[in-house]
Amino acid sequence: MPWLRRWWALTAPSALPEPSDYPGAGQPRTARDWTVDAGAFVIALALGTLILRVTIDNTAYRMTSGHVAIDVACGTLSCVALWWRRRWPFGVALACVLLGAFTTLGTVAGLLALSSLAVHRHVRPALLAAALYVPAAVVCSIWLGRTNTWSVILPSAALAAAATAWGMFIRARRQLLSTLRDRAERAEADQLVRAESARLAERTRIAREMHDVLAHRVSLIALHAGALEVARDLPPAQVRESAALLRETAHEALEELRNVIGVLRAEPGHEHESMAPQPTLADIPRLVEETRRAGAKVDLEMQVDDAASAPGPLGRDAYRIVQEALTNVGKHARGTHARVRVAGAPNRGLHVSVRNPTALGAHTRPAVPGSRAGLLGLQERVTLANGVLVHGPDASGDFVVEAELPW
Repeated sequence: MPWLRRWWALTAPSALPEPSDYPGAGQPRTARDWTVDAGAFVIALALGTLILRVTIDNTAYRMTSGHVAIDVACGTLSCVALWWRRRWPFGVALACVLLGAFTTLGTVAGLLALSSLAVHRHVRPALLAAALYVPAAVVCSIWLGRTNTWSVILPSAALAAAATAWGMFIRARRQLLSTLRDRAERAEADQLVRAESARLAERTRIAREMHDVLAHRVSLIALHAGALEVARDLPPAQVRESAALLRETAHEALEELRNVIGVLRAEPGHEHESMAPQPTLADIPRLVEETRRAGAKVDLEMQVDDAASAPGPLGRDAYRIVQEALTNVGKHARGTHARVRVAGAPNRGLHVSVRNPTALGAHTRPAVPGSRAGLLGLQERVTLANGVLVHGPDASGDFVVEAELPW
């Protein structure tokens, strides 16, 4: 019979998912569990003995020596069975209920078994065992020879309901505590993940900023130094001018490096105030002029309506795009003619384009080493601004960096 097999399966030691604060199947019993189980055994045996003595002295019952022997034997078995109430809660509860039909010594043990069943199992097997507790009490009353057997129905039903309700309360409380603990652990784990993501994003931002502000300056220094190395017959005035440019460029690179280091050293909750102003659209001509002074050939075309009203982040992104593209020209295509075009207007967007032919022939001087992270940084910057960036050779063979930024 399938229903009988299902109910019999509940007596197996395969416990349901248990809260982590009490053992289930296969988990070792802790010192606290041993103490609780020993206390339950002693309480059940002591109170059961007291109930048995009261029953023997009660004239309403006709207990013989045989009744007492059977009562003690069944009650002792019920008390001993409590040691396995955690591993086989349904089986122990059924055994205590069935033995309760022939013992008063096992009355408290049966109630403890019902409570433990309600703690370790769902409500249906607990209600079944509680329902069987009442007819077992009636059978016990008949077996003891009591004349008014129906008077035990209400007290036994109340005791069974109280024991089951108490077990269900403990189970619900433990499940609630387990849920709250799991929720707190998940929240803590999520907080750690968010903090790690924030740290990673901040490191990426700082790395991108260091690349943007330093790579161009170092590239200019390399171009100035290379020009001095090649043109050895320059007049003293031009040599002094080139040296002054080197000194000025190195000074600017140090200032920008100091600002980035200031961001790294800032205390949590205290933002570092940069001493250098952030670049804007109006600074692009100055950037192109600095590149020209380093010996590069750059043409600039700016067709921007109302450039003064451009948002700060938009101007900074456009400046960094031109800066990175010109830095790459100095690294990988020295001697070529670059063309920079910036055009746009409010509500129409901003278009930034830097185009240069690929380098012809081999260079006599080694190129400035690159990290290959500049264009990736630009891609992240433009993506964060909800723009579009494309880069690479076009059909004519020129290397092109183009960006469309919302405005």
